[in-house]
Amino acid sequence: MKAQVHRIDETAPRSSQPRFEIRSRTYRPGDTEIEIYQMPAPATQYIRTPLRIAGLRGRNLELIEHRVLRRLTQEGIRFDSTRDPAAARRGSARPISEELAMTLGLVFRTLAPMRSRNRMREVVEGIETMQREEAAYWLGMAMHRKYPRRVLNALRILLTDPKRNL
Repeated sequence: MKAQVHRIDETAPRSSQPRFEIRSRTYRPGDTEIEIYQMPAPATQYIRTPLRIAGLRGRNLELIEHRVLRRLTQEGIRFDSTRDPAAARRGSARPISEELAMTLGLVFRTLAPMRSRNRMREVVEGIETMQREEAAYWLGMAMHRKYPRRVLNALRILLTDPKRNL
């Protein structure tokens, strides 16, 4: 009987979707890091270990943390560090959808070197309004080009208002 159950599991169809995970770790109060990873899956056989897409920590994360947490709450994901502070220091991981992973990954990569609050706000608003295909294009360019900083700089220039003197 047990062998039959095992055989059914082997023939069950596998998901053809790539899998993504969001990880949150608190180092001390007010110092949180959020990272996006692509996980090994049957759809992505070339990925053997978790692949880091992007991450953000510190001041830049604090400026957009409310937006990130709102998007995660819409997906049904909560990182509650108040219940168990020790678990928050160790870190926690949750699976997320491909679309949310692309959007957050692009936001994190684009905002990492930025300093101007107003321009950061413009960039985040621009990325959030992008269609799925456009976000996938820019994230792919930022991940797989020889000079990804140039790609991200071009995206920052396109999403900010040049007439603003900041």
